Amino acid sequence: MASKPTIAFLSDFGTRDHYAGVMKGVVLSICPDVMLVDISHELPAHDIPFAARELAATYKYFPAGTIFLVVVDPGVGSVRRGMAAEVGDWRFVAPDNGVLTGVFEESPPKRVVELTERRYARPTVSRTFEGRDRFAPAAAWLAKGIQLPALGRAFSDFVQVDLAQAIVEADEIRGTVVRIDRFGNVVTNIERRACEKLAGTDGAMHIEIAGRAIDHVVSTFSDIGVGEVGALFGSTDHLEFATQAASAAEVMGVDVGTVVSVRAQ
Repeated sequence: MASKPTIAFLSDFGTRDHYAGVMKGVVLSICPDVMLVDISHELPAHDIPFAARELAATYKYFPAGTIFLVVVDPGVGSVRRGMAAEVGDWRFVAPDNGVLTGVFEESPPKRVVELTERRYARPTVSRTFEGRDRFAPAAAWLAKGIQLPALGRAFSDFVQVDLAQAIVEADEIRGTVVRIDRFGNVVTNIERRACEKLAGTDGAMHIEIAGRAIDHVVSTFSDIGVGEVGALFGSTDHLEFATQAASAAEVMGVDVGTVVSVRAQ
């Protein structure tokens, strides 16, 4: 028996208002057999780079064939395009505002189309809620079996945003804090592979953040002593800072954008 089609939903809508729920209703009215998965609706409002990183960190863990419905859209109702893209074994429906940048950087899209075919949108498209009237129907029709080119004309000049990559030099890596999760863990854009190459065979590194020096990397949260701040590589293989049962961000007084330096010892 064929598995149900899956749509994974990522947005900045939150859960207080009806926005995420009514989009699910639109999807189910078109494709009742779909499996709907919420990745998150608590992304920072209008933060396209943050959403691009979250999507890039999650999509590969979903089954082949999953359709990602991504709506972080400060330009709703403007001339920005709606788009659908195919990357590897997955498809994406989103505004053309750079929210797919992280995915495209990992793997160039096989095809990208603009959402221009009106039969695959709701009859009336709101200028303030295209997620409901344009993006949700497009994702639902893909789940129902139509192919990407049916949604509209192909294009290649899609928007991409700067995701602020770490600067890697022979003796130093300079990066920034890009996310603070709900536990207060401080996530940077510095990758494990770059750190391991810098540290060499002995693995020794000197890390600085907000005037605090850290000279070793632990394996997991429980290796950090009470009241201490530790560095580790998290589930996305990026350098993080954490404390035992507390917010490392509050303890260190850091926020998104704080500079981080890693040097070989």
